[in-house]
Amino acid sequence: MIDALNDHDLEAVKRCFARDAVYVGPVGTAEGHEQIGWYFEHLLQAFPDLRLTPWCKVPVCDPAVSAVSEYVMTGTHLGPFLLPGGSALEATGNRIAVRAAGLCTIENGLIISDRDYYDQLELLSQLGLCLPEPVA
Repeated sequence: MIDALNDHDLEAVKRCFARDAVYVGPVGTAEGHEQIGWYFEHLLQAFPDLRLTPWCKVPVCDPAVSAVSEYVMTGTHLGPFLLPGGSALEATGNRIAVRAAGLCTIENGLIISDRDYYDQLELLSQLGLCLPEPVA
């Protein structure tokens, strides 16, 4: 799946997932090929040079989790990026390097569950957004 995403091949990405797979990330949940495809399409529109670089894979003995990996997500913000609350941040030209971790459950060679975690504040601050000042 990482290779397909790094190749920006959305059809290949979707083929890595079972038809009824569930993807859970910091921005929400996507269920099935259509929603999962939309999520990754949006990510590639926002970061057309997106690249995931795995740096650690952990052996897993738990039958509920088939693969655990840590990676760095890098790219340049060149398109609209959906923000919490539904608004979009227009292209900033900023480069990102965000640390992340993913847990996948795989059955019959297909991902049935993919849960990715990254610090949204780390990403949003690299895009130039700041938290509002506290109100006294």
